[in-house]
Amino acid sequence: MTVPLTVLIVGPTLALLAVVFVVRSVRIVPQARAANVERLGRYHKTLDAGLNFVIPVVDRVRPRIDLREQVVSFQPQSVITEDNLVVHIDTVVYFQVIDPSAAAYQISNYIQAIEQMTVTTLRNVIGGMDLEETLTSREKINTQLRGVLDDATGKWGIRIKRVEIKAIDPPHSVKEAMEKQMRADREKRATILAAEGVRQSKILTAEGEKQSAILEAEGDRQAAVLRAEGQAEAIERVFSAVHRNDPDPKLLAYQYLQTLPEVAKGGGSTFWVIPSEVTQALQAVTKAFGGNSAEDAGERTEEDGRSRETPST
Repeated sequence: MTVPLTVLIVGPTLALLAVVFVVRSVRIVPQARAANVERLGRYHKTLDAGLNFVIPVVDRVRPRIDLREQVVSFQPQSVITEDNLVVHIDTVVYFQVIDPSAAAYQISNYIQAIEQMTVTTLRNVIGGMDLEETLTSREKINTQLRGVLDDATGKWGIRIKRVEIKAIDPPHSVKEAMEKQMRADREKRATILAAEGVRQSKILTAEGEKQSAILEAEGDRQAAVLRAEGQAEAIERVFSAVHRNDPDPKLLAYQYLQTLPEVAKGGGSTFWVIPSEVTQALQAVTKAFGGNSAEDAGERTEEDGRSRETPST
């Protein structure tokens, strides 16, 4: 029995078409991706991550859309400040697609739209600030940009996470003036710190000298007190020893005789006086050795002492 040629051709063709149909009807979408499906030219549904089925020929799968947070860095833009200075501002925008269908059908190119919206909003914000406020208010500028952009891109199915300003470049002449001002401020602070250091050094030196003088005076005072106390104690002990031993006139006379040579050694002693107590002591000594000649010698000594006390006329 012979098989017609038509059957031999049509059978494999139908099987091949069936395989192609099945393959074209299966769509696998990776994680954090989404794909819009158009049926007969109109939006039908959005394919989520995983295994999905579509109808070949009838359904058309559009390019996948990344649902992860994306970063776009734009070229520096020239912006005029409130005080009519041109600055170049470089911005970075972090955004995420939250509605794939709106991002695909509400705007033709959402990245370009975000860039233009960023430039427009940046000019409006910076136009109300002077240069100094612009350089010192980055956080304020970032917050205003994010608020305006998030409101504008919400209908596009895009959420603005944050906006960061990478750099703010003022004109070259302004840079030179700012550098000169900063250099002058640094020199001023250095001069002030040096003067403050000298002042503190002088204060500390004077305080140290003051404390040293106080301590030295206190030491001298304590030394004088201790010397006076020592002398007083020595005198008290000598006086106590003398009274305790009850010395006789002969001992006192002997002490007078030992003291007289010391008195005569003085460089300015041209004459010196012998008190009557010494004469009496000498008489006591001569009496102790027993002899009238000693008494006469004592009397002569007393007369000599009187003659020396009386100046010649």
